[in-house]
Amino acid sequence: MIRDANVYDIPRINELGVLLNENFKRLFIINDMLQDDISKVIVYEKDDKVVGFIIATALYETCDILSIVVDPEYRRQGIGTNLIGYLISDLGEVLKLVTLEVATKNKEALALYDKFGFEVVHTREHYYNGDDAYLMARKSE
Repeated sequence: MIRDANVYDIPRINELGVLLNENFKRLFIINDMLQDDISKVIVYEKDDKVVGFIIATALYETCDILSIVVDPEYRRQGIGTNLIGYLISDLGEVLKLVTLEVATKNKEALALYDKFGFEVVHTREHYYNGDDAYLMARKSE
């Protein structure tokens, strides 16, 4: 089940977020994001457990995906695909542009983003702990 996150999900989101960045809790103050008007925090729940999430900011017709994480035990089950699809669908017809950054070495994520028509628009050198990252964008039709 995909749904908007709530305060009870924060510990699990932070637990999964560490898989992305060891400083996740300091970088993303989930409680504040749940209360502001521009953040989207969406979770994927399976077996009564949050197994993935996506965090984005949406302002006017632009959305920036800040992070997406799926529990390693639940990967390769379409959860990331479903989260991105839900986010894009939820934002609706007003959405014109979605952007994100991804490490150039993250082949699984690149394949996922390719499914949705994201294209590389810029390479940011030494962006992730010395590794390069792509700035990717997807324009709505």
